[in-house]
Amino acid sequence: MFVNGFMDKKELRKQVRIAKALVPLEEKISRSEKIMTKVGELEQFKSANTVLLYWSMDDEVSTHAFVNMWYKKKNILLPCVEGDDLLLRRYSGPSSMTKGPQFGIPEPTGSVFEKLDEIDIIVVPGVAFDKCGNRMGRGRGFYDRLLKTTPNAYKVGVAFDFQIYDSIPTESFDVPMDCVVSE
Repeated sequence: MFVNGFMDKKELRKQVRIAKALVPLEEKISRSEKIMTKVGELEQFKSANTVLLYWSMDDEVSTHAFVNMWYKKKNILLPCVEGDDLLLRRYSGPSSMTKGPQFGIPEPTGSVFEKLDEIDIIVVPGVAFDKCGNRMGRGRGFYDRLLKTTPNAYKVGVAFDFQIYDSIPTESFDVPMDCVVSE
């Protein structure tokens, strides 16, 4: 269904979910390595001290190897779901992870990182992005709420090529990315 010239969010999420399901996990991981290598080559990443990444689910751009490669060299933060919000905790290695209560995604344990103005770069997953840097998430608004509290951080969306559209539907509360990296 199209609304104001755009595919509606529900239909777009369904289309992307189907496209993701057609790509075997091994291929997603291979494509992810290319994407995350490009992220690592960004000047904003190279100069960053504190980086907010995410611990990927199987249908997202895989970040596990990247997180493990960088956590001893940079201050790597990962989000933890608490109610309707994301709290941030420092990643200090695989043994610091525990199964998250809401979605079962592994999350780091330890104290909450509250110095949001110290975050230099944020790598953000999404269902779809457009060529203007707009992002559509899964619909719960976790990242949009978090990104509003980190206005100084450089925001990098990561996606597979098939998740990039000419334009996607946006809302007033959506926070655009500074750049989007795909294969």
